[in-house]
Amino acid sequence: MALYKQQELKIYNSISKDKEIFKPINEGNIGMYVCGPTVYSNVHLGNCRTFISFDLVFRYLKHLGYKVRYVRNITDAGHLENDAESGEDRIAKKARLEQIEPMEVVQKYTVDFHNILQKFNNLPPSIEPTATGHIVEQIEIIKEIFEKGYAYEVNGSVYFDVLKFNETHEYGKLSGRKLEDMIPNTRELTAQSDKRNPQDFALWKKAEPQHIMRWPSPWSDGFPGWHLECTVMSSKYLGEEFDIHGGGMDLKFPHHECEIAQGEAATGKTPVNYWMHANMLTLNGKKMAKSTGNNILPTQIFSGDNENLEKGFPPTVARFFMLQAHYRSILDFSNEALLASEKGFHRLMDAYHLLDELPNSNSSSFNVSEWKQKCYDAMNDDFNSPILIANLFEAVKQINSIKEGKVSITSEDLEQLKTTMSDFIFEVLGLVDIHVAANDSSEKLSGTVELLIKLRAEARANKDFATSDQIRDELQKMGIQLKDGKEGTTFFVS
Repeated sequence: MALYKQQELKIYNSISKDKEIFKPINEGNIGMYVCGPTVYSNVHLGNCRTFISFDLVFRYLKHLGYKVRYVRNITDAGHLENDAESGEDRIAKKARLEQIEPMEVVQKYTVDFHNILQKFNNLPPSIEPTATGHIVEQIEIIKEIFEKGYAYEVNGSVYFDVLKFNETHEYGKLSGRKLEDMIPNTRELTAQSDKRNPQDFALWKKAEPQHIMRWPSPWSDGFPGWHLECTVMSSKYLGEEFDIHGGGMDLKFPHHECEIAQGEAATGKTPVNYWMHANMLTLNGKKMAKSTGNNILPTQIFSGDNENLEKGFPPTVARFFMLQAHYRSILDFSNEALLASEKGFHRLMDAYHLLDELPNSNSSSFNVSEWKQKCYDAMNDDFNSPILIANLFEAVKQINSIKEGKVSITSEDLEQLKTTMSDFIFEVLGLVDIHVAANDSSEKLSGTVELLIKLRAEARANKDFATSDQIRDELQKMGIQLKDGKEGTTFFVS
């Protein structure tokens, strides 16, 4: 029997603002769409947190035995600066600044995005469509919205008529905003735009003469609206109605609100059953922003090359840190928090490795079945990874007590404990056992690093701390982390 039939999963639905028992449209099958990156720069850490959060969701649903079709798009056109309705395309602007083709920008930062998520051990989605690969479908859905009377054309651009839509539907039901409250605040902007109303949004924009990225359409040579892309790609691969739509909290309005409106206008159906939103990441208590310098890239975490960090951290430690907070809560990123997570990570892994050395008994004083269900209960409660991790550390205490002879366990319970620990640490949380990674390194690498460790120890003995630190720092930049302990220095490859 599939695990999902034995567990009751609840998901916090952003549209109902409540936890709901999860029931997929088709039993045993799940369609999940997550808004992917706009590939005009290196992926930032806040985005990584969102994608790690939905990787956790993807992993747990698969663990429960569901067949999941996970679609995450690449936005490679149509996303204008500051999420606005006018101005320059983010990718086209980067291409102009770097004096390269827009698709070179797309390729460069798509590769970066994939490399970073691979380092974080994210599973790839089932399908990763691009906006530019679905121009024809976007034009067709605009025609459908036109036919239903919810779109209009002005000077070659096509806009969604929010006021007309709101006569028979509810625009704002996801974000909780009322259209009548929006109108007074934006009425003075009406004269500055081709739009009938400031709340209307672009389905198709006519390209200005200098605009590089453009495609022919019945209305003009132009490009699709940013919101339209996700409506088209989600419905094409998951159907007009699907189970889960995810993204960052910042996308709730207007992006996801507009997706709902477009889907309902085109098909008459509500496209998504469960809306999920991951919260933001702050740095030292302040919002991350490139403009203020309060920002850090994932690669800087790995290398330690950032004024906020005293050293580099393996990607799996950074992932573990992020999963120690619930995906819907704000998470503050700091050097101290990462150091604490690193200690916890090693404690967890050390206990996991102890499992093969534990003695067994004729009886158990540790109720493994009850503990195991607590792990499932945590994940069934809206993917509550911090409670799951707390339960894993409860097992760590028990493992250490078994080793010391204070707690007994039968061989059957020990096998169940090993399997459950492995399932939740590696399969569900997606952590990587970097201790094993180091042991699997080539003999030449091991020999070279051991030699450097010996030279570093000699430098420290001679109080040559500059050389000692240089060896450690240079190895960190190459992804080799040194760990000093009572029995000497060990290393692992991140």
